[in-house]
Amino acid sequence: MSSPRTVVILGASANPARYSNMLMRRLHNREGYRAIPVNPAQEEIEGAPVHASLDAVASSLGSPDILTLYVSPSRSAALEAEILRLGPRRVIFNPGAENPALESALNRAGIVTENACSLVLLSQGAL
Repeated sequence: MSSPRTVVILGASANPARYSNMLMRRLHNREGYRAIPVNPAQEEIEGAPVHASLDAVASSLGSPDILTLYVSPSRSAALEAEILRLGPRRVIFNPGAENPALESALNRAGIVTENACSLVLLSQGAL
C-alpha cells in the first residue's frame, strides 16, 4: 500500500461552515489522504493538531504533496519564503486566494500551481 498523499491546508478553520474545514473533514474521512491544518490561531481542528506555520510543518513533516491556500493574496504574499522552504509539489489557490505574483514565483521554483477549488478537485479524484 502506498503512503497517503499529504495535503497541507493553509488557513484551516475550526468553523464547520468554512470551505477549509469542509476539506479537512472530507480528507479525514477519505482513505489515501493525510490533512495537515495550518493556522496560528488554532490548536486543534477536527481532532487534528494544528501547526502554527508552514515552517513548523516543514521541520516536522518535510515537503508535502499539496499545499492548498485558503488565505488572502496579501497574506500568502507575505508567506512566499515559507512556501518555498516548504517545497510542496503542487499549490492550489482556492477561489479568493488567487495570487498571480506568488504563482509566478512558485512556477519559477518548479512548483506546479493551480487556481481551483480543492473540494471540487477532491470530488473529481483530481486532488
